[in-house]
Amino acid sequence: MRLADFLVNEGTDKNLAELILFLGKQALVVKKGFLGTSGNPPAGEKTRNVYGEEQMPLDKFADSVFIEGLKKSRLARSVATEEQEQVIGIENPKNNFGVVCDPLDGSSLIDVNLCIGTIIGIYPGHILDKGSHLVAALYILYGPLTTLTYTTGKGVHEFVLDDEGEFVLRHRDLRIPEGKIYAPGALRKDYLPAHARWIAHLEQSGYKLRFSGCFVADVHQILHKGGVFTYPGIKGKEKGKLRLLYEANPMGKIIHEAGGAASNGKSDILEMQPEAIDQVTPIYIGGKNEIALIKKFMREG
Repeated sequence: MRLADFLVNEGTDKNLAELILFLGKQALVVKKGFLGTSGNPPAGEKTRNVYGEEQMPLDKFADSVFIEGLKKSRLARSVATEEQEQVIGIENPKNNFGVVCDPLDGSSLIDVNLCIGTIIGIYPGHILDKGSHLVAALYILYGPLTTLTYTTGKGVHEFVLDDEGEFVLRHRDLRIPEGKIYAPGALRKDYLPAHARWIAHLEQSGYKLRFSGCFVADVHQILHKGGVFTYPGIKGKEKGKLRLLYEANPMGKIIHEAGGAASNGKSDILEMQPEAIDQVTPIYIGGKNEIALIKKFMREG
């Protein structure tokens, strides 16, 4: 079943469905641009985003695709992306949606041809809001297959791009299984005590390390095979690294709707009130058992 038909059958709000379909089409524009924009810029032309990270040409290309596309379509009131310093307002919007976007997650893997992705969250109004208020969240994974996984609060569903450029249903009502995969970000020498004990417990329990450097790819694997992804607070960066609005909230919404959980180690990420669009957070995302365990270790100090 095509994504467009599935959204109708699920009774999705017409305006929300139109926006989801549009964002999926924009992802295909990003994918088509890979060949022409995947090289590294000359040393003198390198730029950095608001987080101080070096921007690849494809980062900037993907960012412009989503921003300019939303401006022209007027399907949302505002958009905020990881590559921009401010929320961008859209003139004469048709709807009141606020869109948050990490246009290209894992872009440091482009030059070695590994999986990268796009993360998107849709709010009913203002962007600076709790993740629990998202009306939809989706991610696109550009791998051997191009897949789109989304939720509108009625289950998590995965679609794969076919030869005709349409997303067709691959998995309906995904539920995160019990599994023993862990994807740990950051250097071990920088772990804080509670996190270090948690990692040791996972390893002693037989968890296998699987970490690619692409948040979308790692969480996608855990959604299908079970386990947990983490990028914790570390020495000198206790507040974490991943972006609350652009990464943690949309992915947390998807995993939550698939029967999992997302936490900063102490509380539910989806209940955090963002204070700024560039806010970062520690993250533990995956199975409920693994999330309950890190909370236990955090309480014990």
